[in-house]
Amino acid sequence: MNAVSTDVFVLHRNLLFTVAYEMLGSAADAEDVLQEAWLRWVDVDRVQVRDERAYLVRIVTRLSLNRMRTNARRRETYVGPWLPEPLLTTPDVAEDVELADSVSLAMLTVLETLGPTERAVFVLREVFAFEYDEIAAAVDKTPAAVRQIAHRARSHVAERKPRSETTATQYERVLKQFMHAASTGDVQGLMDVLAPDVVLVSDGGGVKKAALHPILGSDKVARFLAGASVDVPVTLEIAYVNGAPGIHILVDGNVETVVSAVLEDGLITGLYAVRNPEKLARVDTVVALSR
Repeated sequence: MNAVSTDVFVLHRNLLFTVAYEMLGSAADAEDVLQEAWLRWVDVDRVQVRDERAYLVRIVTRLSLNRMRTNARRRETYVGPWLPEPLLTTPDVAEDVELADSVSLAMLTVLETLGPTERAVFVLREVFAFEYDEIAAAVDKTPAAVRQIAHRARSHVAERKPRSETTATQYERVLKQFMHAASTGDVQGLMDVLAPDVVLVSDGGGVKKAALHPILGSDKVARFLAGASVDVPVTLEIAYVNGAPGIHILVDGNVETVVSAVLEDGLITGLYAVRNPEKLARVDTVVALSR
């Protein structure tokens, strides 16, 4: 492998990671895919490569599709709801509204309801604006078939996608109210920031205590959160989680839970709490995402 090829891979690495992460919902899996993509790139005759970016994305897409199919079988035995692995991102990711929206835990959870090929097509078309013929080469379909898959996936996501146009400042204001109420067990304070139809999804992976099913409704969510306080000192702090302000809950200085919220009209409509320790291994490392 010559230095030029290495430079090309490094140049596109953040893009490739973002593509893999959006398809897999796991930073660990995305890193594994990139490692394998690198090994394949080593053996490529670059003279035959017309578009290096598209070629690398095609490698990553095919590897991600294989891993998605394997992961689908593994998740059949997962304890409780499965949520994506949260990432600590820089505030500038939030400035790219489309990118921030596409990597939010809420959106990634919606993408979990798509089949592997539908998810790959949706991500490549709607997030990264690849042409249909480029996507067709990546997923081994005809351009006409890809158009149909893209339309179907777009409609599916539109029906389930949370609708939020909340600014970072609004997020932080509401989250601070939420943090104060949650840390003091103030049920009424929680009710003041929760939408009536709020849903709480928590992922403990069978390792940490978490609700085994989504909790629906402001009263039930507020009482669950108020009753979830622990005897040990807990610190709550705001951090950028998947492109938007979220919450890190720390015990003895270690992140025990990462919470991402969906806001509509100033109220929290969705809470996604990741507690599975395996998914928090990278929560202290800022991850660079790009389109």
